[in-house]
Amino acid sequence: MRIAIPTLLFSFLFLVSCNKDEPITDSSGETYMLQIPQGFQAPEIPDDNPLTPAKIALGKELFYDPILSKDNTISCGSCHMQNHGFSDDKALSIGVEGKVGERNSPTLTNVAYKPHFFKDGGIPTLELQILAPFDNELEFDLNIVDAVDRLKADDHYSAEFLKVFGTEPSAFGLTRAIAAFERTLLSGNSRFDRHFIQGRSVLTDAELRGYELFKSDELQCASCHSGIMFTDYSYQNIGLKENYPDSGRARITVNQADAGKFEVPTLRNVAVTSPYMFDGSIETLDGVIDFFASGGTNHPNKSELIQGFEISDQEKADLIAFLNSLTDQSFLSNQEFQP
Repeated sequence: MRIAIPTLLFSFLFLVSCNKDEPITDSSGETYMLQIPQGFQAPEIPDDNPLTPAKIALGKELFYDPILSKDNTISCGSCHMQNHGFSDDKALSIGVEGKVGERNSPTLTNVAYKPHFFKDGGIPTLELQILAPFDNELEFDLNIVDAVDRLKADDHYSAEFLKVFGTEPSAFGLTRAIAAFERTLLSGNSRFDRHFIQGRSVLTDAELRGYELFKSDELQCASCHSGIMFTDYSYQNIGLKENYPDSGRARITVNQADAGKFEVPTLRNVAVTSPYMFDGSIETLDGVIDFFASGGTNHPNKSELIQGFEISDQEKADLIAFLNSLTDQSFLSNQEFQP
């Protein structure tokens, strides 16, 4: 079951209205300074959710705690694993009671910069997105009210919420704490960054050749995977299916012209976020390149950019070498992100 977006928005607005007088800074008054990668702009931080050390620490604890799921078996971190760029290693993630989800879990790499959430863009804020797994029977399958009651019954969480928000545990605090932690997941120290942004000249000839291919008119990868995030956050139908069981963006717009369109994913840490596509149907980067080279299916909504191309084995190896250069090992091993 995927919860209806209007229902989710109503629930969120109700929860916010119930907590409109709630303090939003921790008792220490400290401000957390994001470690913004060189070349990145500072992300926008909502006025009602400033970053503080205590709030981020609480959010991290909640992110990894299965107490938020119906059967106490999964957490946010179950499907967003650090060594996989905070994505999953399965085509479709596993929720409570072994239930299989509907889509491949997206990476949380640089999620602070995203203008919308879900592969169909149906959620406008990070705080609102955090509500979604609770009412999804394929994910947490636990009403947010019941989840908060569990936290209220826990002496540790009761004390932490009091320290951070000045109240007992609430949906308001729960969503803001996890969102605060997720906004710290900034990645910008890949070998590509060290070469082109930090000026250290570390890329190999193969990686540089692959980058030129990536930017070329023949492949047109950079037409959508553009900018410092390697995505323009647009929605594209790439011709993956002739008949999409998941209508993608059309779920939100109710416009058949958007059927089969999904958000263009970031390519940062792409080498560790397999399997690929909205349904996890392609296991390797090699397979992804072969798909785009084929030109995809003849779906009526397929992007005009997907025309197919010829690529030699050496060129494919160079392109994969470039994509591997986007892996940020310091991000994948950063102990501040670990439970």
